[in-house]
Amino acid sequence: MKSIKLLDHVILILGALFMLVPVGFAFFTSTHDAISVYQNGLQFTPGGHFVDTYTAVLTEAGGFTKEVTGLTMAWNSLVLGLGFAIGKIIISMLAAYAIVYFRLPLGTFIFWIIFSTLLLPLEVRILPSYEIVQGLGMMNSYSGLIIPLIASATGTFYFRQFFKSVPDELVEAARIDGAGPIKFFIDILVPLSKTMVAAIFIIMFVYGWNQYLWPTLITTDEGYFTLVRGMKQILQVWIGAQIPDTNQAMALAILAMLPPVIIVVIFQSWFVKGLVESEK
Repeated sequence: MKSIKLLDHVILILGALFMLVPVGFAFFTSTHDAISVYQNGLQFTPGGHFVDTYTAVLTEAGGFTKEVTGLTMAWNSLVLGLGFAIGKIIISMLAAYAIVYFRLPLGTFIFWIIFSTLLLPLEVRILPSYEIVQGLGMMNSYSGLIIPLIASATGTFYFRQFFKSVPDELVEAARIDGAGPIKFFIDILVPLSKTMVAAIFIIMFVYGWNQYLWPTLITTDEGYFTLVRGMKQILQVWIGAQIPDTNQAMALAILAMLPPVIIVVIFQSWFVKGLVESEK
């Protein structure tokens, strides 16, 4: 039994190291100057340009227009991540609430229509989505980045399953106490759903933060570029003797990893509890 547990720990440690090696390469490479990286390739030893690189990435204006900074891109990523997470949670909770508690004649059919949209990822519907956003004049705006992708079949599915597990006695008690649909939703279902909300928030925040394709299509103004897109943008801008700022791109990659990692670490217990909890 002890040998099996030891083997499990060895496998987990090896898996963690396998995941961390690319992160280590990115971090150590970001502490070197651009010339050293260009001459010697990726580094796995610390350099002496940590402060210089990260200060330049966060505060110095760059890009083709020389007007965008790393802090601006970080803010755009944060707006996109929070917009996705909060918007998808609200829409998903309301949709699941209507399907479960309003006893719609076609409620089950509507749910499966919503669920079937999982078979239509963004890449499949990218052209009509782009045409609609362009027609509504939402290019180069936060609303254009967030609203078209705010519906979530995944969130609706999880909240539907959660609401269906709420005891009928609780619903009857709320009805006897005179709680209407809105009061029941806000005062009872929302507090009960806090762990599920935390789990969905983590998933959707990471999904929104890491978006690349949609922001690339919708934004041409560098003022709306995100960190994920900024990495690519830096490698397209050449300096001096045709040397790309690979170290700064790696620094942006490290900065782009931090918020999702922090969110997952802080809320990991809620995340697990929200996905597996069945008792109300």
